[in-house]
Amino acid sequence: MEDEFEFYMQYSDTVKVSELTRTDLKNLIQTGESRFLEFKHSVASPEKIAREMAAFANTKGGTLLIGVEDNGEIIGVESYQEEEFWLNQAAREECIPEIKVTMELVNTGERDVLMVKVPEAKEKPIYVKGKKYRQVYVRVDDESVVASDEYIEVLKQNYSDEGVTFEYGENEQQLFRFLNEYGDITVERFSLLIGVTTYRAAKILVNLVSAGVLDLFEKEGVTHYTFSKKTS
Repeated sequence: MEDEFEFYMQYSDTVKVSELTRTDLKNLIQTGESRFLEFKHSVASPEKIAREMAAFANTKGGTLLIGVEDNGEIIGVESYQEEEFWLNQAAREECIPEIKVTMELVNTGERDVLMVKVPEAKEKPIYVKGKKYRQVYVRVDDESVVASDEYIEVLKQNYSDEGVTFEYGENEQQLFRFLNEYGDITVERFSLLIGVTTYRAAKILVNLVSAGVLDLFEKEGVTHYTFSKKTS
């Protein structure tokens, strides 16, 4: 029993009372779910909520509102202690490496809403444990989706200590001409364009993203590449 109590306590007593008013909360909810905001009726399990946390951490950070329906209706949480326990377990045990989250209780009257703030990870990617293998999740619009292999490689390169450079050769010239005409390209289309394997094409595209020349986005489960807004 003593071991069980100690196990419980390590995941408890981490929630602070928020300074947000009910009106402040309603104004936040009114903005709707997005790349940075997710509504949850409750915490279904540590395994599932970890995907949302990791996706925020692998992107630009974000906020989870526990006790809010998808349509924005505030229903509150019955017992924040149970939600707190599972959220901490998800952040510390299901995410690799663990995520440091902050939790605040927003008073809404009869029931409270639990606000979970997930910072952007300093070192990416954050993996989520699975039954067979680990996965990486990222935010795409208002959803948390499994990242493609190329996306994961970009996350790794962007947070490595090695500098990234690129050569403006024939392959890059063909790519830039294509992007100027069509706007975006996939790995498969690029490999056909320059006549190389998809592995080689992906390496070129990932390197250009890491160098800040290209941006990437997910569409229907496929990674697309386009000119970076910084360079366009």
